Amino acid sequence: MKNLVNKLLESQRLSRQEAFNLMQGIANGSVNDSQMAAVLSSYIMRAISLEELQGFRDALLELALEVNINDGNAIDLCGTGGDGKNTFNISTLSAFVVAGAGVPVAKHGNYGVSSASGSSNVMEHFGYKFSNDSDKLKREIESVNVCFMHAPLFHPALKAVGPIRKQLGVKTFFNILGPLVNPANPEYQVSGVFNIEVGRIYSYLLQSESKNFAVVHSLDGYDEVSLTSDIKVFTKRGEELLTPQQFGFRNLTQSDLFGGTTVPEAAAIFKAVLENNATLAQKNAVIANSALAIKCYRDTLSLSESVAQAQESIESGKALASFTKLLNMQ
Repeated sequence: MKNLVNKLLESQRLSRQEAFNLMQGIANGSVNDSQMAAVLSSYIMRAISLEELQGFRDALLELALEVNINDGNAIDLCGTGGDGKNTFNISTLSAFVVAGAGVPVAKHGNYGVSSASGSSNVMEHFGYKFSNDSDKLKREIESVNVCFMHAPLFHPALKAVGPIRKQLGVKTFFNILGPLVNPANPEYQVSGVFNIEVGRIYSYLLQSESKNFAVVHSLDGYDEVSLTSDIKVFTKRGEELLTPQQFGFRNLTQSDLFGGTTVPEAAAIFKAVLENNATLAQKNAVIANSALAIKCYRDTLSLSESVAQAQESIESGKALASFTKLLNMQ
C-alpha cells in the first residue's frame, strides 16, 4: 500500500489494477488514516483518470453487499455532490416524485460532506431506518415504489473513509464514485456531476453497459438540473444542451435553491415541496429533475410529457403518499 500512496504523492497515475488494489486496502484497513488523507488530498490536487475510476469502482462493487431489488427494474437518482452550492435535497425529493409517478426507485445516498444536509441526513431526520436487509428494501419498493440505501452499510470502504472525508469537508474522488456503485445495480440511472469532465467519464463508462442513463451538469456548476443555467445532458444517444425553457420554466437564481444551514431547515423545505407548499422555484427545480428521470425510464415520452407526469405526482399528493407510506413502514 505504501508504494501506491507514494506514487500518488509523486503525482503519478495509477493503473486500473493498482487503483483496485488500493481500494481493497482501504476497505480492509491496510491503509491508515494519514495515508488515507494523503490519498484523498492527491485527488484534490488533480483530476481522477478513467483507469483509476474504473479500478476504484471495480473494487467497491466487488466488495459491496449485493442487493437484488425488483430484478434491477428500478432507477437511481444520485448526484456526486461537492458542487459547493448547498442546495436543498433536490435528487432525494425527486426520488419520491418519480415513485409517485409509478416508477420504481432504488435510491442510493450518504451523509452530506460539503453541504448541510445530504440525502441520508434528511431521511434520518424524518425517521427512516437505514438497513441493508434485502427483504426490508424489497418490501418497501414493492409497496411504495421506493427504497433508500445508505451507502456505508453496503460499502466497507465508504464506511472506513467517512470520518476523514467529513474532516476534510471538501469533495473527493469518493464523490465521483458514489453514483456509480449502487449495490442494487438498477437498469436506469440519472446522475448529476459537478463538472463536464466528470460527465464525459461517466458517459464513457455507462455507454459500455446495458442500462439507460442520463448524466447531468448545469453549466454554472450544479450537479443537477438547477434551472439557473443551460444544462448539459449525456445519454446513450450522445450529449445535448437543454435550457430551462425546454422544461417549460423560467431561469432560477442560486438563492432560489438554497437548502438552509441545518438539517431541520433542509427538512422543512423537503416537507413543503412534498406537501405542494414550497416556493414555485423549489417546486419547478424538483419537477425538472424528476422529469428527466421519468423520461430516462420511459424513453418514449417527450420532455414536456415527463414534466407533466412529475407535476401531477406532486399536485395529486402521490409523491407525498410514497414518502409517508415509506416512513410508516419503519
